[in-house]
Amino acid sequence: MAKEYNNVLLKISGEILSGDANSAFDYSISNQIVDDIASIKKSGINLAVVIGGGNIIRGINHRDYNLSKNNADHMGMLSTAINGIYLKNLLTNKHIKSIIYSSFTISGIIKKFNHEEAKQAMNDGHVVILVGGTGNPYFTTDTTAVLRALELDCDVLLKGTKVDGVYDQDPEKYSKAEKFSKLDYNYVINNNLSIMDRTSIIMAEEAGLPIIVFSIKNKDELRKVIEKKAEFTIISN
Repeated sequence: MAKEYNNVLLKISGEILSGDANSAFDYSISNQIVDDIASIKKSGINLAVVIGGGNIIRGINHRDYNLSKNNADHMGMLSTAINGIYLKNLLTNKHIKSIIYSSFTISGIIKKFNHEEAKQAMNDGHVVILVGGTGNPYFTTDTTAVLRALELDCDVLLKGTKVDGVYDQDPEKYSKAEKFSKLDYNYVINNNLSIMDRTSIIMAEEAGLPIIVFSIKNKDELRKVIEKKAEFTIISN
């Protein structure tokens, strides 16, 4: 594998972990993601993973649960921690070194995030799992992903989704939806494309951090995206 990228941040949603199952976790898709992570780790690429919590609860749905936005977001942050522990367990089962950091202390369970320590862990070959969002309500895990990618000097942010890129309309609803192979940040912002929240795109633009959107549901797609042998959309200058 050609190493165009040395430090990579992978963002995956909690919903991905549930796959097509009616439960929080679908072992088949989760295990496939871990196999894909193992594949790129063998090439010597440093990897961090930011994980969402939407398979358990999403703060954006606070009204559905009669919750305040603050409380729903706090519950969502805790959901990401649960997912992080689950992912670490799967990695351990595959003999892949990993460590979890949270934006807030979970004493005795997860260490609080420190960017210098996390960077060293990446350099030492650990998959660094990042949970807890930014530690504050009103921020999404997409914003967290950009923030952590910058703190860890990542070359690219890979956003693993259910579809193979960014489309002009929902490809699951509209058969004539057209996929973009490349976009600039301003186009995403000005056209209100919902692939990531506005704050995260603005942060990425200011830092010149490229974002690649791809389907993580397809086996071995993570490696193929890094090798640029897969379908995806890249968002950059």
